Amino acid sequence: MGEVADGVERAIRDHIASGEWQPGKRLPPERSLAQDLGAGRTTVRQVLGKLVADGTLRVTHGSGYYVADDYERLVEDRKLESWKIHGERTLYDNKWVRLGLAEVEPPDMEPFEHHVVHLQRVSIAAVIDDKNRVLMLWRYRFVPRRWGWELPGGIVDQGEDPKQTALREVEEETGWRPNSLDHVVTYEPMVGMVDSPHEIFVGRGATRVGDPTDVEESGQVAWIPLTDVHRLLKKGDLMGSGTLVALLHVLAFGQ
Repeated sequence: MGEVADGVERAIRDHIASGEWQPGKRLPPERSLAQDLGAGRTTVRQVLGKLVADGTLRVTHGSGYYVADDYERLVEDRKLESWKIHGERTLYDNKWVRLGLAEVEPPDMEPFEHHVVHLQRVSIAAVIDDKNRVLMLWRYRFVPRRWGWELPGGIVDQGEDPKQTALREVEEETGWRPNSLDHVVTYEPMVGMVDSPHEIFVGRGATRVGDPTDVEESGQVAWIPLTDVHRLLKKGDLMGSGTLVALLHVLAFGQ
């Protein structure tokens, strides 16, 4: 790309190597880099593209360029190969669960069959009030044969927006209507064998609209102080991965 571009690249790499620009740091805007390094914006953009391609930087559209973390560079350096999926046949199927047997082939291995459990998409909501208490349910679950605290949530109906599911489930199960909910994360609770996307929502404030209407799913409704979450966690009184993920997200990042 020429001597000027080489100089821009050396300067950026020197900033990173010296520790001045730590992993995760956002780089100055292209215009500022061009002025500081005595290069045109087109040249700077080309160099940035090269550094993204080799894993030194990462780019977030609408935000800018960032110094890549060590683990990001590790992944970029190791060009990993995905498993091949040759097909899947259904062993059992109803409206709640589908059990499949997939034929998969990891890199450099012989194909083999692997069971896959397909469950429904679910939405779970952590609603926080102005006293920093979270809306929860004390429920009995027959599978583990125990009582515990859970956040309200349920299955996303066909064609339904997961946020609407979360709003609906909170009201049906607790009698409280959230003022608002924001999506914070989607995750898989048992990614090696189970397909069941969990949508986590967090919101502030709710209005009491009546008694719970979902009798089967409702339990003892209570506002639990967030300061009690750690104690309940240690006691083993928090049930379900969705409850744990949502509450730990709130404690780590707030709302």
